[in-house]
Amino acid sequence: MRVRGRRISKGIAEGEALVTTQAITFLGGVDPETGKIVEKGHELEGKSIANKILVFPYGKGSTVGSYVIYQLKKNGKAPLAMINIKANAIIAIGAIISEIPMLDSLEKNPFDFLRNGMIILVNATEGYIDVL
Repeated sequence: MRVRGRRISKGIAEGEALVTTQAITFLGGVDPETGKIVEKGHELEGKSIANKILVFPYGKGSTVGSYVIYQLKKNGKAPLAMINIKANAIIAIGAIISEIPMLDSLEKNPFDFLRNGMIILVNATEGYIDVL
C-alpha cells in the first residue's frame, strides 16, 4: 500500500514502525543518550525510538527539542524516519538539521493502518510511504 504525504525533511528509510497516538516532547521526554522515551505515563515509556520509523501526531514542548533530536542523531539513537499528522516547527527543524526523513499530512490517517512492528518504507524525497 502506498500513501502520499507532505515532505518535511528529504531522505529515504526503511524499518520497523513505532506508533503512538500521544504527542512527544523531546526535551525531558526522550533520553538523548539511549533513545528511550522517559516521559512518565507516556504509552511508549521505556521503549527506544532508535532505528525505528517513529509515528506520532505532533511534537510538544520546548524549542530545545530540535537540538535533542540532533543529539539523538549524533549519538546513533535517532529514529530512522518520522511521520506526523501535522509537524510543528520544533520537530520539523530537528528532522531537517539531523537529516532524518520526515513526512506529515498523509492522505490517510496513519493511525488507521500503521501498527507497531510493521515494516515500512519512508520516501520523504518523493513524498510517500509504502507498507511492506
